[in-house]
Amino acid sequence: MGLVQAICFGNVGIFSDILNSTFDSAKTGFELSIGLTGILALWMGIMKIGERAGAVNSLGRVINPFFSRIFPEVPKGHPVFGSMLMNISANMLGLDNAATPMGLKAMGELQELNTDKTKASNAMIMFVVLGASGLTLIPTTIMGYRAELGAANPADVFLPILIATYVATLVGLISVCVAQKIKMKDPVVLGTVIGLSALVGLMVWGASMLSPHRLSVLSAAAAAIILLGVICWFVIQALCRKVNVYDAFIDGAKGGFQTAIGIIPYLIAILVAVGMFRASGAMGLLEQGIAALFALCGINTDLAGAVPTALMKPLSGSGARGLMLEAMNNYGADSLVGRLCCILQGTTDTTFYVLAVYFGSVNIKNTRHAVACCLLADLAGIIAAFAIAPIFFG
Repeated sequence: MGLVQAICFGNVGIFSDILNSTFDSAKTGFELSIGLTGILALWMGIMKIGERAGAVNSLGRVINPFFSRIFPEVPKGHPVFGSMLMNISANMLGLDNAATPMGLKAMGELQELNTDKTKASNAMIMFVVLGASGLTLIPTTIMGYRAELGAANPADVFLPILIATYVATLVGLISVCVAQKIKMKDPVVLGTVIGLSALVGLMVWGASMLSPHRLSVLSAAAAAIILLGVICWFVIQALCRKVNVYDAFIDGAKGGFQTAIGIIPYLIAILVAVGMFRASGAMGLLEQGIAALFALCGINTDLAGAVPTALMKPLSGSGARGLMLEAMNNYGADSLVGRLCCILQGTTDTTFYVLAVYFGSVNIKNTRHAVACCLLADLAGIIAAFAIAPIFFG
């Protein structure tokens, strides 16, 4: 009896911590969502200007020669190219609301070309893998969360995310090309891959030559120049095409407000679950075990705190987002772990969600090699993120 009482009373503190964590996490989730409203409204307003100005179409025209070669089964000039280019271009510019409908439209058009309606075609797999690899030029939401959590420079993860997400996309592309025996030696395909890879490699080489402090300053400056350049491009192109910039911004900003409000229940739910998991001590034990494994492999043990985010990302976007926010809350927005979690969050899309939604929209269950190629891209992105973060922020 005495032993039972000792165990029960000894655990009262843990129960109290878990209970308190639920209230604290719920409050944090609400405050983050409300604080994110202004930033989302701003950037979605800017993105709407770019959309109406034809920036997405401009980007599509640039990559059209490349796409016509990696989708050899699609007839030249077929309307599906427009839908696919709009979807991928919108993803690259962070236009999530515009990207998904165009993606589903593209899948429907690809299904019309598919000779076996029960099995994913080569073109479908290539399209889905490119989408799931999550190539994003402007990680708007991540920068917004970092700003809300007090990061000194919310955009300092811009270049690391760009490099890591490119690696994931490149591996995904190559894996599909190998599986489908697409000619990688084609001058356009080879030239595009080599050119972009050389640019990314130059970034990594340059980053390795600088101290973390100077690299952080340079990364922040580059991010500011690129982001301001994109904004100016959108506005100037809109003015040239006589687009009402103010009306476009307002329409986009309304969508940003609705998005921020809409994520409140999901954000609170995942933050409460993660908070309870940490308060119970389970998260600490998991991180200690991972840190011990890292130590055996000679890896920086400080990175262990980001592993839960890496494992969650392919399974649940909201779950990975919650773990990213929890890591920034626990370690600090400008800590190595906090920044690494942001890089992981921006590296790839939620693989199994993308597979379920896109293939589900055309009633295809036999996805062939799509899952393997997507997970390979995820793994490449995760490894790249863990390798890049210490270079930029170590």
